[in-house]
Amino acid sequence: MKFTVSSSELLKKLSISNGVIGSNTVLPILEDFLFTISNNVLKIVSSNLETTIITDLEVSAEGDGRVAVPAKILIDTLKALPDQPISFDIDDDNFAIQITSEYGKYKLAGDNSDDYPDLPSEDGVNSVTIPSAMYSRVLNNTLFATSNDELRMAMQGLFTEVEEDKVTFAATDAHKLVKYVCKGVSGGSVESFIVPKKGLNILKAALGSKDDLKIAYNSKNVFYEIGGTTVIIRLIDAKYPDYNGVIPTDNPNQLTVNRVDFLSSLKRMVIFANKTTNQVVLNLTEGSLTISSQDLDFSNEATEQLSCSYDGEPMNIGFNAKFLVEMLSVLNGDDVIFELSAPNRAGVLLPADKEENEDILMLVMPVMMGS
Repeated sequence: MKFTVSSSELLKKLSISNGVIGSNTVLPILEDFLFTISNNVLKIVSSNLETTIITDLEVSAEGDGRVAVPAKILIDTLKALPDQPISFDIDDDNFAIQITSEYGKYKLAGDNSDDYPDLPSEDGVNSVTIPSAMYSRVLNNTLFATSNDELRMAMQGLFTEVEEDKVTFAATDAHKLVKYVCKGVSGGSVESFIVPKKGLNILKAALGSKDDLKIAYNSKNVFYEIGGTTVIIRLIDAKYPDYNGVIPTDNPNQLTVNRVDFLSSLKRMVIFANKTTNQVVLNLTEGSLTISSQDLDFSNEATEQLSCSYDGEPMNIGFNAKFLVEMLSVLNGDDVIFELSAPNRAGVLLPADKEENEDILMLVMPVMMGS
């Protein structure tokens, strides 16, 4: 089997695929890319059994065939070569690979493609189509709120609920929560599933295309298809908590403040806060927001005042500054709205200006005063 391909085009495709390849794999063959040539198209597969990436590239080939190629040495070689046509010559009997460039020849040992695990199949899938830019915003605004607690498996993923004309996404770690609703999408049947965060972080690298993203799903896997690349992620088999039940609906106190000013102030305040709780206190009165923090162990304290619009009862409420910083860092727009009900109830953070057909709500639990 022989084929010729642009070194830079191949490297671009492999860089996406390389995201799932690790050095401590359960199966040694998973340290390889699976190359399949058919009708002058090179199909590249990489997998860690949880996430699988399939991408296509047109090549000039003599004959069809398959081989498993060690990923690290191939990527390192391509990175060290300037853009040029390179040729692969694979011995079908012993899987030896010879790469020829303008500079010389490079030989490496390939592996038997028959040892590569079977790919998940799209049996009984439903699907929904969503603009890739919209889904990028979903991931940027939700993944930070997922849990790293291995005992809370469901919370380690992004909850996705498909309905006829909208898709709702939710992420929570029990301290903070994000609910993101995308409307006007061409939806499938009503169904919900949980996608692990690790796989979605890998998918983010493939979302640079302006194409629409097709999301197909069955009971075991979700298949993301965009611009000649398919990312398959095994779903989390767990029940997601009732997140809607914790979102307060009656929040009579409303703070509107410049997002960047609020974010900058919190970054300064957390320096002086207790390192265990990261607590900052918001003192709210009509037209005034005072932010303060202190660390009694080291006699550190800080206070700042921000201009704002506040409509509600005077209130002192404490929050973990790091959670607020995470939320304000991913939100877009000039101003944010912070809806509050009581010092012991969750606060709801909303962008003052939102994207068309998109609703985003962020919730953060308060830190009890003195804790």
